[in-house]
Amino acid sequence: MALINLRSLGVTLGAPLFSDLNLSIGPGDRLGIVAANGRGKSTLLRAMTGSFEPTSGEITRSRGLRIGHVEQNLPAGLGDATFHDAVLDALPAEQAESESWRVDVALGELDVPDELHQRRLSQLSGGWQRLAMLARVWVTEPDMLLLDEPTNHLDLARIGQLEDWLNALPRDVPVVVCSHDRAFLDAVTNRTLFLRPQGSQVFSLPYSRARAALDEIDASEERRFQKDMKTAQQLRRQAAKLNNIGINSGSDLLVVKTKQLKERADRLEDAARPAHQERSAGAIRLANRGTHAKVLVTLDDAAVGTPDGTLLFKTGRLWIRQGDRVVLLGANGVGKTRLVGMVRQAIEAPQTAGEAIKATPSLVLGYGDQGLSDLGDDDTPLGVLTRRFELGEQRARSLLAGAGVGIDMQTSMVGRLSGGQKARLGMLVLRLRNPNFYLLDEPTNHLDIEGQEALEKELMDREASCLLVSHDRSFVRAVGNRFWLIQNRRVVEVDGPERFFAEVAGRG
Repeated sequence: MALINLRSLGVTLGAPLFSDLNLSIGPGDRLGIVAANGRGKSTLLRAMTGSFEPTSGEITRSRGLRIGHVEQNLPAGLGDATFHDAVLDALPAEQAESESWRVDVALGELDVPDELHQRRLSQLSGGWQRLAMLARVWVTEPDMLLLDEPTNHLDLARIGQLEDWLNALPRDVPVVVCSHDRAFLDAVTNRTLFLRPQGSQVFSLPYSRARAALDEIDASEERRFQKDMKTAQQLRRQAAKLNNIGINSGSDLLVVKTKQLKERADRLEDAARPAHQERSAGAIRLANRGTHAKVLVTLDDAAVGTPDGTLLFKTGRLWIRQGDRVVLLGANGVGKTRLVGMVRQAIEAPQTAGEAIKATPSLVLGYGDQGLSDLGDDDTPLGVLTRRFELGEQRARSLLAGAGVGIDMQTSMVGRLSGGQKARLGMLVLRLRNPNFYLLDEPTNHLDIEGQEALEKELMDREASCLLVSHDRSFVRAVGNRFWLIQNRRVVEVDGPERFFAEVAGRG
């Protein structure tokens, strides 16, 4: 029996986000919702809860249905509460007084360490804040869970724990997940909704298999469209020939036949529908100026430590050669970002970097960190380009528009951009630097699936050399051709990432 039914549902905010959507969600459903940034996923979740009124259609919910909605951002004012009290506050007053033990149960199920229970949320990482929001919802014992980008800010270990927790939920509790994490969707869903302005598609398959089915449908529709348009053109050419013959011969029969052929062509063209073309949230393109050097970076047993001098690990003797796409693997906090910073220093300021890490002098660096700290929130996108590069204003505006930063946002503060727009602006800055070596720390943060796939394609098509850190398993699998694992205070080269992924998720 369905717990929620959506009938002919549509939302238009300036332009249609989605329309004529029919969907039922019942016990046992684990539904993944996939769409580009800003295309209606969060709006659809709010419509399901009743907090947003759709433009058209209707939603029916089973009587007494309790929906638990975990949104993307921490509610205002909650940062000053401790982890424990933030969850306790979600319970009704009478229940909070007599059944506070429910909080400890919820925190235990989510593996929240005891030492964090009395820490203020504002003092915790974004990942712990997201788990606090999930605990606040779960402690109320909802009949259905709606999760909006639940893996944001989570490291691989926490993503693995979240996957295990979701898969261990009672099967009668349906879960609806909006996410750009392809591996996560494959691990926790059994249905997939591809949300589109028209013709949204639902499959009883997890993401990757559903995506393959969707691509085949789109390809088939495109073939049918091209065939119909070709047939219509042939009919019009035949009609034109018959029309000329009819005029010269004065044949009324040929005039009638000409009219019939044109009408058939009109009907074909009116009925033909091109395959869905996803409107891009902004292009991602990279550059690779190349270099004659074969060995780009040499690490000669470099010691990587904390700011206070505590040794984290030593690298051993390693090389990065032209064409290497090296993925740095290791548990959270083991020092991956510290090593990336040391390599950056060796390229940009070799005189201060010491002898243990050497970069060939011809390297031109393209660096991007997970916080996009190179883009000041008080600057404007137009200012970022015109001050850093020799570009006229018109050229800069055109590049920004192509990257998904519209005219209306180009002179606004960078801090007002969405995460996806800011990430694409960062990629545009990297491209304009025209590097021949990339250092990328969590480059897929804030990118939708289209952006992730575009970045993967650019790195491989450009044969870019890079050292990267990422929690995105699909991205790592697609891009990496060498893998360095930090373990036991050493860096060892491994054949692939799968064993590490399994171990960090507690499944090794």
